[in-house]
Amino acid sequence: MERPKVLPEVNLTSMMEFFLVGFSDITNLQMFLFVLFFFVYVFILLGNGVIILITRIDKALQTPMYFFLRNLSLLEMCYVSVTIPKMLINLWTQKRNISLFKCATQMCFVLILAGTECLLLAVMAYDRYVAICNPLHYPLVMNHRLCIQLVIGSWIIGIPIQIGETYQIFSLPFCGSNQINHFFCDIPPVLKLACGNTFMNEMLVYIDGMLFITVPFLFILGSYSKVISTILKLPSATSRAKAFSTCSSHLMVVALFYGSGIITYFQPNSKHSSRKDKFFSLFYTIVVPIFNPIIYTLRNKDVMVALKKLLP
Repeated sequence: MERPKVLPEVNLTSMMEFFLVGFSDITNLQMFLFVLFFFVYVFILLGNGVIILITRIDKALQTPMYFFLRNLSLLEMCYVSVTIPKMLINLWTQKRNISLFKCATQMCFVLILAGTECLLLAVMAYDRYVAICNPLHYPLVMNHRLCIQLVIGSWIIGIPIQIGETYQIFSLPFCGSNQINHFFCDIPPVLKLACGNTFMNEMLVYIDGMLFITVPFLFILGSYSKVISTILKLPSATSRAKAFSTCSSHLMVVALFYGSGIITYFQPNSKHSSRKDKFFSLFYTIVVPIFNPIIYTLRNKDVMVALKKLLP
């Protein structure tokens, strides 16, 4: 009796193409979603572009706080440009395929930019801490050289780590379904498609999350606990209100970004729900970049004054 042939295990990674499911389950709203996300993308680019422009040309806004805000706006523009254009193409053409290399590239840039935002928000919290808790030393501490170093560090410190994590994930063998139930190549839905034991990869995700989410978030909480304590000791109600107003915008962005990021990346792979992942991913990839120009303009008198000067 002839023995059945045993096929060798094949690592399908090298010849695989993924399909981004996105919002294909809402078949009757594809064009509506295309128009909606198109105008959202344009608004994000224009809104954050205006912030970059006015904080660059207005002399009253040449302070460390607005220097960091300008970098945050640039970061948000880069962030949405990594995810939304591909989503728009998929909605328009209904061709949802993405090569393995493009998927890995998209994931890598998303991770790098998300890590940068975590660090930059922590830097902005430190800036508010020095400005409110040590106002007399603020010009000396937050000098131009330190501001540039903090921003450069925020942009580049995570690059080798995120490249390494992306490489580890895409070194896994992928087999079976190649449908990523998401609108971009995010870690949880991609790991679901991997064969074999992904425990080490999940541990790397947690370690990465500790470094770029938990540590900066705890630093922000520590900074603002001291800031709020200092504000409450101010004798004048007007001074307290003014101090709170300079912090509230930043705190709103922190709450939205970190809240959605913690829920998304600090769950076991088996506990992830595709619908829930998409919902929370919308917050840190689209909703936060939308609210950034709104929060920092409508709630900031200095920016509104500069904006009125810019408009004819």
